[in-house]
Amino acid sequence: MIDPNYPWPPLSGAWAALPESARAAMVNSGAAAWEQVFHGRATYNKQWRLARPPVLAADAWRELNEVCDRLAQLILDACRRRADTAGALRRLLGVPAGETRLLDESEPLTEALLAAYRPDVIFTDGVPKFVEYNIDSSLGGGFDADTVIQRFARLYQERGILDDLPVRAAGSLLDQRFVAIREELRLPDGARVALLMDFDADYPGLDDPETFIRILDPLAVRASDFGIDLVIAPVSTATVDAENRLVVAGAPVDALFRLFVPNRVTPTAGLDAVALALAAGTLPMFVSAAAWLLGNKTTFAWLWEDVDTLAAADQALIRRHVPYTVPLTAAVLDRAITEQATLVAKPADGSAGHGVLLGPELSPADWADGLRAAVEQGGAILQEYLPTDRVSMDFVHIETGDTVTADVPYSLAPYLFGRRSSGALARVGYPGCDGVLNLAHGVLLTGVLLKS
Repeated sequence: MIDPNYPWPPLSGAWAALPESARAAMVNSGAAAWEQVFHGRATYNKQWRLARPPVLAADAWRELNEVCDRLAQLILDACRRRADTAGALRRLLGVPAGETRLLDESEPLTEALLAAYRPDVIFTDGVPKFVEYNIDSSLGGGFDADTVIQRFARLYQERGILDDLPVRAAGSLLDQRFVAIREELRLPDGARVALLMDFDADYPGLDDPETFIRILDPLAVRASDFGIDLVIAPVSTATVDAENRLVVAGAPVDALFRLFVPNRVTPTAGLDAVALALAAGTLPMFVSAAAWLLGNKTTFAWLWEDVDTLAAADQALIRRHVPYTVPLTAAVLDRAITEQATLVAKPADGSAGHGVLLGPELSPADWADGLRAAVEQGGAILQEYLPTDRVSMDFVHIETGDTVTADVPYSLAPYLFGRRSSGALARVGYPGCDGVLNLAHGVLLTGVLLKS
């Protein structure tokens, strides 16, 4: 049961509640071992690494995940009130035909589309605010988050730093995803599952596929513990056999774990092979490309459009946790230009911060020009601007080895698979950073610790 008046604790409260000796030991050990902790992890930051991960209150974490789950249901409900199939939803969202690859236009909008999701959550005045919702299997950052937090936890265990303290790493999101893959696709033990990625996408390390796949080898080893024979490969290498079964790394697969974005994947013969196997009904896929449509930010505008018709508890949840959102059209353009200091504009189907206009950070001319261009192009939303709370975090300077404490913004991205919570990706700013929390701006990635 979600408490509409839940008293969210201070972001720094769980960390501050630890003994000073434990906090000092965590920072010192993390600063000394940063190379091992972050080895092979994705980042564009060449100056800073985290000396420790965020520590959250376990009770607040459970509450946050309940809010995450209910909001995902409300988004699906908002879509189903307007459309009954993926094709109808695509047209309503204004997404061009063919832009969302592998989409079955006749697919009904069912609860199965909520197999995997990860919202992006910031905190404003101590309250979590959901600025976007990623609903799809192509949720990046999971391997980095799990790996970093497990390395931190192992470091603390080896040195006895957290002995007898009620602190633990959040559950493994990678493990929970394997559980969900088997359950959602009803796979037998030992099923051969292809994890296909687009190595032409913009992500650190993808320019060297062999090395990147080798770094992911532990993922395949872990999958075997959950009865999955995981085969990791570029989507471009896939083919089909005479029975239209998908073939990856020389043999047919029983299912596909899709880890590429359906509206930005590079067209290749391998992608055509995936489409052929899906159309033939020989390839269960985690998850349907229709799920991607649910993450379109227009759905936030629909939540607000419908809010007065919902149950009182759902009204309270939306008003407290979802920034006010409307489609960016010519009808609201003049108001948007005038109210620049309180607004942000975003492409409705964008991600990774591309095309986002932050009103308070632009000149009036740039803001007005950007809005006019967005209206002309279409497919954008206007959202209430919410300042991100800053929290004290500890960093190590790569070149000098010095540790620095700074108040920085950070966001949380809880992962839920099969409607069950697991771990989270924390995007943490760094000393002197701007307010844009995405990988391209040099943020640092980690999982989280939970304090009971």
